[in-house]
Amino acid sequence: MLTVHHLENSRSQRVLWLLEELRLPYDVKHYKRDANYLAPTELKKIHPLGKAPVIVTDEGEVIAETGAIMDYILHTYDGTGLIPQPKTRARNAFTYWMFYAEGSAMQPLLLKLVVDRIRTKTPLLARPIASRIAEKIEELMVRPNLQANIDFWEKTLTDHEWFAGDEFTAADIMMSFPVEAAAARAGAGDRPHVRAWLDRIHARPAYGRALERGGPYAYA
Repeated sequence: MLTVHHLENSRSQRVLWLLEELRLPYDVKHYKRDANYLAPTELKKIHPLGKAPVIVTDEGEVIAETGAIMDYILHTYDGTGLIPQPKTRARNAFTYWMFYAEGSAMQPLLLKLVVDRIRTKTPLLARPIASRIAEKIEELMVRPNLQANIDFWEKTLTDHEWFAGDEFTAADIMMSFPVEAAAARAGAGDRPHVRAWLDRIHARPAYGRALERGGPYAYA
């Protein structure tokens, strides 16, 4: 049975959701963030980088990185129902969004997290200067990139209900974390088609079961 090393309020929630969509049995090892909102050091006992998600397969192999984990599960446990047919536009779109979710989508969100932490975690005496620096970074780099990505999502979801086309796929699972995070931090949920997509994924029974297994999740 697969074991998922699951960190609260993290990208690992998507792995639980995928497993629930496929109705696969699995164990969950829960981890809480430390005082600095980082993963606890115990995760380094599982993988040298100490990040989540990480899974341990039936054979004892350790696999890290959400995309690699998703690929392993989909191709090991016959997730063909969540992958479009080869040599189709939907398959090309699926592949794009699977990579995009951890690439272009996450960069501005991570920058947003950093500048927000600069504002709140800098010592009080230095906070006015740090806040001005953070504001300039946000003005020049974070907001424009975030808005460009959110515009892109809205246009995509205006053209069809799901990211890869007319059918729900694992690409929607991969995209859930950046879109949910952007809804919480950058107003993405104010866009009507993005909001409708969020409502659709949150209504899926497997999504609800994953929340029950994973515990509280701030972005749902």
